[in-house]
Amino acid sequence: MTEPIRQILATSGGFVSTPHGPRPGPLLHHALALSGKPRPHLCFVNTAGGDSLEWTAMQYAAFAGREDVVVSHLALFTMPNVPHPAAHLLAQDVIWVSGGSVANLLAVWRVHGLDEVFRTAWTRGVVLAGVSAGSLCWHVGGTTDSYGPDLRPVTNGLALLPYSNGVHYDTEEQRRPLLHQLIGDGELPDGYATDDGVGLHFIGTELQEVVSERKDAAAYRIERTGPGAVVESRLEPRLLPG
Repeated sequence: MTEPIRQILATSGGFVSTPHGPRPGPLLHHALALSGKPRPHLCFVNTAGGDSLEWTAMQYAAFAGREDVVVSHLALFTMPNVPHPAAHLLAQDVIWVSGGSVANLLAVWRVHGLDEVFRTAWTRGVVLAGVSAGSLCWHVGGTTDSYGPDLRPVTNGLALLPYSNGVHYDTEEQRRPLLHQLIGDGELPDGYATDDGVGLHFIGTELQEVVSERKDAAAYRIERTGPGAVVESRLEPRLLPG
């Protein structure tokens, strides 16, 4: 029997804005393609945004009329919207975690025991993917605005990936210096960061490929070289079609 492939697509993108509302962009389509399924089951998890009904409705609208994807969502507020959240997640081919508060997301997931469910899903070959908080959560930690406009560290991620993570690296000016500081001080391990529109595809815990839905955007490897010192290396992505 073939061993399931453990895959994570950690991004700073996913949906793209159009005059008709948000539409799935190349990164989200790439997550679906990674499943290898002709008609993948895709579950949106919007915990980080407080299970916003408006955003959830827009996600369904973005896939309306499509026969090549089976779309669902898992909500936890005010109670789970499905009888058995663990079974629902384990039945998916792709799980996409939306952005928002990663600190609140991690706390709520742990209350419901979903931290272990996601680990099980990963080991069974479910593609774990997401944007912003939905990228940070799979790592050891990173920088977050969960506590207010001044960024602070989050260090209690699920740690499926043994790295730190930076998101929105080219659009939020506090992200780069704080991540450098946290890695240089040893508060977070070496890690990776993504400009908006860029994704990191991991197989197991190894970076397989950097992909992007934007030209001139990139990912970065940040490594500690000594007390308070880091080196940052630019990782050029493959531009996704679309």
